[in-house]
Amino acid sequence: MKTKDDLRKLLISIDHRGYPAYKDTRGRWQYGNYILSIDHVQGDPYASPSNVSVIVPGRIALFPKDYLEPKYRRITLQDMLLRFFSRELSERSRDNSRPTGARDGSGKSSRDGSGKSGLVAVSRPAQEVLERTACRVDPESGDVTLRFEIGFPANGRTINARALIRILDEFLPGAVASSLLYRGIDQNKLRAAIHLCDDQQFIREALHEKGLCAFVADGSVLPRQSGISPYPMKGAVPFLSPEELAVTLSLPHAGVMRGMGIHKGVTLIVGGGYHGKSTLLGALEKGVYNHIAGDGREYVITDESAVKVRAEDGRSISNVDISMFIKDLPNNKDTVHFSTQDASGSTSQAANVIEAVTSGAQLLLIDEDTSATNFMVRDELMARVVAKDKEPITPFISRIRDLYEKAGVSTILVAGSSGAFFHVADTVIQMDRYVPLEITAAAKAAAASDAATYKAAVSSDAATAAAMTAAAGTAAAPTATVYRAADFSLPETVRIPNKNSALLREGRVKVKALSDDSFLLSRDEVDLRGLEQLVDREQIAALAHILKYAELHLIDGRLSFDRVLDRILELAESGGPEEWFDGSTVRCGLAYVRRAEIAGMINRYRKL
Repeated sequence: MKTKDDLRKLLISIDHRGYPAYKDTRGRWQYGNYILSIDHVQGDPYASPSNVSVIVPGRIALFPKDYLEPKYRRITLQDMLLRFFSRELSERSRDNSRPTGARDGSGKSSRDGSGKSGLVAVSRPAQEVLERTACRVDPESGDVTLRFEIGFPANGRTINARALIRILDEFLPGAVASSLLYRGIDQNKLRAAIHLCDDQQFIREALHEKGLCAFVADGSVLPRQSGISPYPMKGAVPFLSPEELAVTLSLPHAGVMRGMGIHKGVTLIVGGGYHGKSTLLGALEKGVYNHIAGDGREYVITDESAVKVRAEDGRSISNVDISMFIKDLPNNKDTVHFSTQDASGSTSQAANVIEAVTSGAQLLLIDEDTSATNFMVRDELMARVVAKDKEPITPFISRIRDLYEKAGVSTILVAGSSGAFFHVADTVIQMDRYVPLEITAAAKAAAASDAATYKAAVSSDAATAAAMTAAAGTAAAPTATVYRAADFSLPETVRIPNKNSALLREGRVKVKALSDDSFLLSRDEVDLRGLEQLVDREQIAALAHILKYAELHLIDGRLSFDRVLDRILELAESGGPEEWFDGSTVRCGLAYVRRAEIAGMINRYRKL
């Protein structure tokens, strides 16, 4: 293998030449304790920076073997090494204004040259611990690969080789020694992160053993600094479980921990405005990921299959069976094979529920504020005025019990205005100034006096509804079986996506992340605003590459939707998110996404 001295000589020989001469630097170069790999060289100083990686052999990195397995430990190790390396860049940075989730740069000044000259950038993890292409540790050899970007320096479009030599020879060796070698890092901090992920994994496994779908530890800090900030609010009220819902766990490292256990079934979160209902639900949404120490939500753990469901006016729907909720439309539109390019609030939320459940979700998270009212519930007065045979929507309240008891799908629902769900809830939690109170018995007692009104709201017969309303105040407390719509069954339709043949005619298929909630596949924009559990822009980039891979290699008009999802995840399981690059240069910039988000993304692709 060529050495760093060979690279130095090459760089000096091309100094002051035209920028394309930098292409000669591609390849691997031995730099003492590590290998420098120049994987892709930008064609112009104003283009995206060059892709570079550092490979440290396991015999030199020397991270403990028990940090490499199980996989959740290795992901934590990779995350911490990336944070250490990012910190090294930040300490040398003159520009700390990059947004959360962006790649963090070492900064550059005007004297560094033209375009992106002198920029050194790497993925910067935020509060969640995600598997990323930016850092990989081989589970067997212990080899560490860290991928980042360098803006190869230029003056105009003339190579400034000596500036690149300073980066490679002066900056990089110190950064590697202090962030990618076990002897050079903060070993106590790494050990604490490994122990934290052990405890988080213990809680995830305990959820299933104890019949829980979520756990929120006492002392957790759920409020954020603002609606757009991922950081904990200073001075916030710490979480404290009501005694009735308290669960105590003996964690491997943190010891005895008390917190609120949310049991499987139907859980209602109520309370006045600004008392913390949506804050609790937001923490549960993000509890599908592990969080770093100090986040405040590190011991908020949610069933990993949980999906946040909302209304999504205008989204596209392709061949989804929503007949469980909507049928007998006045225009005779087929709701067993429902398709539209411009869904309403109710049809979009119906499709979102069905797509989530059929993709494997065992827990639905719903906020009344972002739901279609006519999809969620139908009140007594409306039931009397508009006969059932004139209403094509079977409200969610009529299906929520069967979803759990017949399909095993739990629901956690935030409600601030409608008390109808008291009748079907297993647990009712009231948030009072950010303090949770267990009020199930009181809510059920109040609901019992309103039993006739509730029966009218979900009755399938207008005459019966009227009779029930007349009997209001005399009915006994309702039983859950009374309030269910008939003929519950999950869709059995096998969906088979068709290839977008226009992509093949275009030759090279390009992908580009446009923002924190959309990307382009060739000329088609995919809107992901409805996938509220995405937390990092690198997940958006990953979804873009996944769709490209699926269109080119998996979607063929024969392979089922579920099998497409299986194949995509099998790739990542065997080789990591790198496999989604489809043979092109692997670089930093992709983060792992769950099956739920992959399914949600493909379902929103208008060329599906």
